[in-house]
Amino acid sequence: MNRQEATLLQGIDTIIVRVSNLETSKNWYQDNLGFGLLWHDPVTKLAILDTNGPTSLTLWQTDKKVEADKDTASFPIFKTVDAVSLRQDLLQKGLAVEEIMQDNYVKYFLFFDPDGNVLEACEVLG
Repeated sequence: MNRQEATLLQGIDTIIVRVSNLETSKNWYQDNLGFGLLWHDPVTKLAILDTNGPTSLTLWQTDKKVEADKDTASFPIFKTVDAVSLRQDLLQKGLAVEEIMQDNYVKYFLFFDPDGNVLEACEVLG
């Protein structure tokens, strides 16, 4: 692949998360994570959410069972400036949240949407 072909890809536009109920999930992401709605198409059963960053999140309803395994699933990692405060906020909202993990570079934790989809919040340590 030459350099011109390599630059035809310019980053990630959106991440698709499959959900069992679009309205429930759309409300969950908006209410709990503060994501704004960019587009909603009830015919194709998808909603595109603003993640406050360059990559959007697309919720796309499926009629199949949503099965997420945190050990094998691909998942989005959301940036945060304060993992401890964010985790506490999500816990107060009643969300399923795991313990904070930390190394010399990052502090992060997993949490889960109504379908059990794996999500991560990560704070880069300065």
